[in-house]
Amino acid sequence: MLSELRVGIIIPTLNGDGRFVECLAGVSAQSMIPHRRLVIDSSSTDDTVAQAKAAGFEIKEISRADFSHGGTRQWAAECLSDCDILVYLTQDAILASPQSLAQIVRSFDDPRVAVAYGRQLPHRGAKPMEAHARKFNYGETSQLKDSAASGEIGAKVFFCSNSFAAYRRSVLVELGGFKRRLILGEDMEFAARSLTAGYANFYCAEATAFHSHDYSWPEQFRRYFDVGVFDAANKWMTDKFGSHTGSGARFVRSELQYLLITAPAQIPRALLQTIAKVCGYRLGLREKWLPVSMKRKLSMSQSYWRSSSSG
Repeated sequence: MLSELRVGIIIPTLNGDGRFVECLAGVSAQSMIPHRRLVIDSSSTDDTVAQAKAAGFEIKEISRADFSHGGTRQWAAECLSDCDILVYLTQDAILASPQSLAQIVRSFDDPRVAVAYGRQLPHRGAKPMEAHARKFNYGETSQLKDSAASGEIGAKVFFCSNSFAAYRRSVLVELGGFKRRLILGEDMEFAARSLTAGYANFYCAEATAFHSHDYSWPEQFRRYFDVGVFDAANKWMTDKFGSHTGSGARFVRSELQYLLITAPAQIPRALLQTIAKVCGYRLGLREKWLPVSMKRKLSMSQSYWRSSSSG
């Protein structure tokens, strides 16, 4: 069945750095040869487009103002209408094994699976806090998650990551595709809708990619402000499947235990970042009371607020 599936790889880009070169090399090293390879570039001013062309990718260019997490990925899905499985990578995600693509595509041997996402490993040289985040969120065991599993794992049932995720295109079409007006979380929003429709979300631990970020506490504040905005706009997801609260508390305890053993000097930084996350998230939940000019300053996704209708 694996050999019968037409697989498309999609990478949205904007001024990719050295990690993008590694990302392209990781795709080229795969044992599975994709049917299509597409880069959607938001008007890069460096060598990103030339590098993608040299690696054999088709190129679609858009203006930076036209980019949105959901809308751009949906447009890509429409461009690759001849593919059965769509695999999305971010430009800083590096497939860690020549089998990573084949492994994530194999997830769709189960007809219930609409969405699959791979295991993220910290980039080489990642700091302890980022190493822990990957260890906590991406375990060693694969897991099929359907709506019934929400009683046990809550909001984790729709957890996904757009850095390395795959979608059954027929289900994407059936359910109306990615939502175009989302600040972030287009992957999880679609996963939640697919669960509601009776499909499953699959975590494939065998499909691995290097991907991590060393965010500062102001970046964490802005990132979690955006998460709060997303949750406020999509309250139906936590109403239906459960909240993030328990998982967040477990993460903090786990992080402190991990740092106590591996890097105790990082504990004050971890606590500061936790405070920044909580404050940013709670403010994001209340964004409707804030002026658009302030939301642009507080958000990591400033372009989302360009339209006055966003306020």
